[in-house]
Amino acid sequence: MKHIFIFLCLAAGVAAQAAQRPNIIFFLSDDHRWDRLGCAGHPFLKTPNIDKLAAEGVRFPNMFVTTSICAASRASILTGLYERTHGYTFGTPPVSEKHSLASYPALLKKAGYRTGFIGKFGVGIRQEERKQMFDLFHPIGRGPYFKKQPDGSLQHETELCGDKAIEFLKDNPKGKSFCLSVSFNASHAEDRDKRPGIGHFPWPKAVDGMYEDVKIGAPRLSDTKVFAAHPKFMKESMNRDRWFWRWDTPEKYQVNIRAYYRMISGFDNTIGRILGELKKLKLDSNTIIIFSGDNGYYEGQRGFAGKWSHYEESLRVPLVIYDPRAVKSLRGKQPENMALNLDIPATILGFARVKIPAHYQGRSLGTLMTGSDVEQWRTDTFCEHLMHNAKIPKWEGVRGPRYVYARYFEQQPVFEYLHDLKEDPDQLKNLATDPKYAKQLAAARKRCDELRDSYGGKFDLQRILDYRKQRNRPRKK
Repeated sequence: MKHIFIFLCLAAGVAAQAAQRPNIIFFLSDDHRWDRLGCAGHPFLKTPNIDKLAAEGVRFPNMFVTTSICAASRASILTGLYERTHGYTFGTPPVSEKHSLASYPALLKKAGYRTGFIGKFGVGIRQEERKQMFDLFHPIGRGPYFKKQPDGSLQHETELCGDKAIEFLKDNPKGKSFCLSVSFNASHAEDRDKRPGIGHFPWPKAVDGMYEDVKIGAPRLSDTKVFAAHPKFMKESMNRDRWFWRWDTPEKYQVNIRAYYRMISGFDNTIGRILGELKKLKLDSNTIIIFSGDNGYYEGQRGFAGKWSHYEESLRVPLVIYDPRAVKSLRGKQPENMALNLDIPATILGFARVKIPAHYQGRSLGTLMTGSDVEQWRTDTFCEHLMHNAKIPKWEGVRGPRYVYARYFEQQPVFEYLHDLKEDPDQLKNLATDPKYAKQLAAARKRCDELRDSYGGKFDLQRILDYRKQRNRPRKK
């Protein structure tokens, strides 16, 4: 009897400890760069809910993705690995079982969390593995953004994400810790509909009319000389193709930029709805909120649209983390240290007190939030883009505190960039051929090789070609 009593006490203790673990909601936007938030200094873009999270939490102004495309970046966010290691982007085999079952949702679910996913998934993971990652898996795609409802009405994907998230919260068993990932398709353009405004950048009805009265000037770095300075392969890339879709006339720019900003305000509004439900359910005091973007975005800067390349507009994204349990002295901080998309899974597991896998290449940002371990933090990162597409040049490089190095390795000869962020923060000068910077170029090349080799070695095109050939092979009847 005594042993049974001890066992029951221990079991009750474990259950109580599990109940005390924080809930986590992770919001992810699409095609959304770091400076497109009110709290990041934008002069008129309205994002009051994210701004409040930043004021009462921590905003990371130096947050970067290691690959600027949704598929690879979202795989990095799930697995804590560089693209070179997890191997996933458009047109590749799915993420391996080893990596998918070590993803943050799989490990949280195994540890007793209730896990949910709503919105744009965008990562190739086999169904059986996905079942081990999520208790609720509710993907919602764009194309079209407005979905026809049973009553015949149309509802925007962003608002459907909010509805499903609120339903998840209401259905959560009392005392059960949860991790909910809400991934918006916004503010990604509707690529199949090139009509300016509501066609190409469809916004929710709740933000109709926003920014109509705001005077918006031409995009920075849109002087034709900036575009002309690029090599031919950059001028003929998809970034230029899509510029003609979105930004090639002043009139089209004005209509589309307002529509794009409405999409951002639209998901901020939905975040506010979800936070309001948290409070109503009395879950807000123990729920950590994370907000980030999957890649940056060109709004006509440099004569480009899209992302994919090595410039700041492409690689730098927002990150806000709000922990309601934090003491007042830790609120409103803005650590200057470099954060990465592949830090997010380690950070989530750290909050949940779940062991972080040793093979993760990211680190928990919890130490930066408290100010500890700052001296030992990274000072640079490897970055890359390996999607096999004739219109998107592949590259690899290093983004450091002062110098950015990139080599477009499939060009003949290899084309290199070297930018000095201190002297040239807009990255307008390519110093790779300047003899005065030969030492810095050599160091950057060496560092790029070291990081590349540690994360998987030289790019293996044959793996992708073999997979595509096998996938396109006709099935036997």
